[in-house]
Amino acid sequence: MKPTKILFTRFLLVFCLILTLFVTQAFQAMAGGRLVDLTHPFDETTIYWPTSKPFLLKKVHEGVTPKGFWYESNDISGSEHGGTHLDAPAHFARGKWHVDDIPLERLIAPGIVVDVRKRALNDPDYLISRQDFLDWENRHGKIPQNTTVLVLTGWESFWPDKKKYLGTDRPGDVKNLHFPGFSADAARFLVKERHLGAVGLDTPSLDYGQSKDFMAHQIFGEANVPGFENVCNLSTLPARGFRVIALPMKIGKGSGAPLRIVAEIN
Repeated sequence: MKPTKILFTRFLLVFCLILTLFVTQAFQAMAGGRLVDLTHPFDETTIYWPTSKPFLLKKVHEGVTPKGFWYESNDISGSEHGGTHLDAPAHFARGKWHVDDIPLERLIAPGIVVDVRKRALNDPDYLISRQDFLDWENRHGKIPQNTTVLVLTGWESFWPDKKKYLGTDRPGDVKNLHFPGFSADAARFLVKERHLGAVGLDTPSLDYGQSKDFMAHQIFGEANVPGFENVCNLSTLPARGFRVIALPMKIGKGSGAPLRIVAEIN
């Protein structure tokens, strides 16, 4: 084969590869990225705060009607705060957003995952620190403003075992709660220095189990930062490069609500 033909063939192959890559990326952009469900199902195993009313599904009808068609219907009840759910800022901050006040821009936004499993799984009272976020930034760059910051503690691996997940399985027992949460210093850092849009983690609360003043809730609430609790599947996400879509039940004047949250990976 002549040199000119060889060069042309090579050029054609490279051109085809580039074109294929371009078309693939274009289709992915049009179709959206891969979706990951970050939500625990709501059923009889769903974990709620020890003092909260648990999820209850009461069957109204399931079967063939007298007219011959299939019909299913249920009644549901439970606390605003249980399972995978949203904490509205008003939950711990007077005059701040309720569930139905939160702008969609705070619920649909770029996300990051900060992995603290090495520390948290060895300490059930672990306080997520400012340094955890600085360490993340050393590897991945500064946290952009209006980002949804999700923290992977590893606690999702204990679901739905109440004893392991909460530290206690006794109704009403809030003295023996043990699970990681945000330190006040970390909450202030994210609010004042990184201006995050929303925050979440894979434990029952933004505050650690033994908290008595719920300072993380107070700090995030005063800054009108929504919180996502009992999130799952964070270990399947990259550190960055995805979008969070967190849509709660739009309860008028609600302090919280059941949440369907997913990640769309770019």
